[in-house]
Amino acid sequence: MSRALIGRTVRRLRMDKGLAQQALAARLGISASYLNLIEHDQRAVTATLLIKLTEALQVDLAALSGARERALETGLREVLSDPLLGLETVPEEEVAQLAGSAPNAARAVLALYRAWRVAREDSGGIALPTGRRVLLPTEEVRDFFHDRANHFAELETVAEAVGREIGAAPAELNFAIAERLRRQHGVSVNYGPLPGALRRYDPAARRLDLSESLPRQTRGFQLAYQLMMLEAREAVEAVANAAEPSTPEAGTMLRIGLLNYLAAALLMPYEAFLGAARELRHDMQAVAARFGVSFEQACHRLSTMQREGARGVPFFFLRVDPAGNVSKRFSAAAFPFARFGGSCPKWIVHQAFATPGEVRVQLAQLPDGGTFLCFARTVRGPAARWGEPAPVHVIAMGCDISRAPEVVYGDGLDLEKAMVGIGLSCRLCDRMDCRSRAFPPLEHRLSLDPMVGGVTPYRFEPPKGR
Repeated sequence: MSRALIGRTVRRLRMDKGLAQQALAARLGISASYLNLIEHDQRAVTATLLIKLTEALQVDLAALSGARERALETGLREVLSDPLLGLETVPEEEVAQLAGSAPNAARAVLALYRAWRVAREDSGGIALPTGRRVLLPTEEVRDFFHDRANHFAELETVAEAVGREIGAAPAELNFAIAERLRRQHGVSVNYGPLPGALRRYDPAARRLDLSESLPRQTRGFQLAYQLMMLEAREAVEAVANAAEPSTPEAGTMLRIGLLNYLAAALLMPYEAFLGAARELRHDMQAVAARFGVSFEQACHRLSTMQREGARGVPFFFLRVDPAGNVSKRFSAAAFPFARFGGSCPKWIVHQAFATPGEVRVQLAQLPDGGTFLCFARTVRGPAARWGEPAPVHVIAMGCDISRAPEVVYGDGLDLEKAMVGIGLSCRLCDRMDCRSRAFPPLEHRLSLDPMVGGVTPYRFEPPKGR
């Protein structure tokens, strides 16, 4: 655990609990002045004190990882480095101080930057021909799931109750869900051609149509989604209303995401899934086979194992297409995703496209020394028709290197020598020797010499004073 992050994390958790420094210090058995030094990263936290902090703040060790602060810092570095803002270089210490001491202000900066980007794109001709501006709610919903650590205890409870009533083994669950839809809700399930859609529900006719092109695992997920739509409406509305989405579109997307969460929780019950993941050492193809789900469904579910008192290994989860567009992104592993630009071309996420269906593994080390065991594999969806390219994505996951012994993909790797240095994105990466660099870093001056041809696309020097 990084000492540079623990102080700010302790301060945030204390304030979230509504505790004064004096009150928390009393619970820890230390002076308020000593706690103040800890919160300002001027004193290290011993193992004994760390355990006391988890008890006093009623959190587990994972909550002290500093994931939220690190994500804020990453976003702020990207925003403040945008050359179109015309800002002088903002010192790393100031970025860290803003993220740690004023997280609400930091999130406001990110929100303002997103709004400015939309306005800038519109002014550049990105608006629709009708003049209507397109403002996708994707980032708002992603931030909501991220802030909740992609775990919803209240929804888990609902899914578990329904699962107990159904009482079917994984191999029989699809049929059992279809029967429950028919008997308790009068919904008929039909498979066949479905032009322009994969699923369609007619509430008046009580008819669910699923495309015949869907594989068995996806059919099962759609059945579970439909059942949760009918039986978990109140639970979904409670979570969605508490989130206070800013637009109707964001609210709809949020509700769809919560229903997807419930469907996964029904197909892969928390305790059983966590137990299988540990038993199989997170071999996700084996885990998926045990529950009769797809590789992507199993990986996505693994990223939700964040129940208080029964946490799994904290993983990040990512789904990306060949153009580099990210359609899903969750991080319980404190991995600092780039939010406003492309990711590192040396990252395993992009290399996995070259070996379809094969799990690729990488030890990826960030410039700050954070190292992650990453694995990635392509998944392919059904093509709409002959001649239409089938959609292909890479599903990637990763965890901190300290958890590598718990993951089968770390077996046989030399944890000292197999490191691959990656960056958040080329514009934020300081690595001097990268042959894969697409852009020079924003905070460095180019070093141009027509007499020398370097092995890297761009030569640059650190700013003065560093």
